[in-house]
Amino acid sequence: MQEKPIGIFDSGIGGLTVLKEIAKLLPNENLIYLGDTARVPYGIRSAETVIKYSLECAFFLFRKEIKMLVVACNTSSSLSLEILKKKLPIPVIGVIEPGVKAALKVTKNGKIGIIGTEATIQSEAYPKKIKSINPDIEVVSKACPLFVPLVEEGILEGKIAELVVERYLKELKNSGIDTLVLGCTHYPLLKKTIQQYMGGIKLVDSAQEIAQEVKDLLFLQKLINKNSKVGAKTFYVTDSPERFKKIGEIFLNYEIKNIFNVSLEEEK
Repeated sequence: MQEKPIGIFDSGIGGLTVLKEIAKLLPNENLIYLGDTARVPYGIRSAETVIKYSLECAFFLFRKEIKMLVVACNTSSSLSLEILKKKLPIPVIGVIEPGVKAALKVTKNGKIGIIGTEATIQSEAYPKKIKSINPDIEVVSKACPLFVPLVEEGILEGKIAELVVERYLKELKNSGIDTLVLGCTHYPLLKKTIQQYMGGIKLVDSAQEIAQEVKDLLFLQKLINKNSKVGAKTFYVTDSPERFKKIGEIFLNYEIKNIFNVSLEEEK
């Protein structure tokens, strides 16, 4: 059981931010990543569709005999996490709570900004979780639907990225927040451009917090892989892997070798 892999899924390439941090903190763990690149972005879909897609991704990974599932997608975490926890007999971790905990540690003035997909923002998952821990915190939310396509196209810096960032974040920059949660795993790939625009406002990338939560839970459940060799990494995508491979390698700083194209419909 200990040598079984950890499964990670996202709507596209953004979840690699989570995989990267897990691999850094737990280098001996075997990791399987699924990017549902044929149906990205999830953030513009209805709740019913997001839940359907999330279940398909989760069961695909479960059939690979994973010991834990990490939902590295804010949209899926905000809409389907509790359903996935009920459906699967293994630990399931989402990205909302780790991001919230990190933001609450960082903020000094009690004003936190949240950016995410339309579905994540409409779900109010972040404000609800923040208020459940500290009702005095002021939360300002903003949907940024063009950020995911920018990342998927590899447009991470330059004039186009700067103009899109300014368009969405102008109000937040002037709202008095001192902390901004990147409420989508794609957004850290735009971190440099976002930080340049937001100035001294602290950005919260929940990937590091998720990795720590994964480690803590594995220890608690006695599921840590004690094998001394570096864990294997396997990647699955639901569309042509070329673009995923190209952008993924830029971000991960190593060659993605074990990448396979799959159809989740055929897997049922």
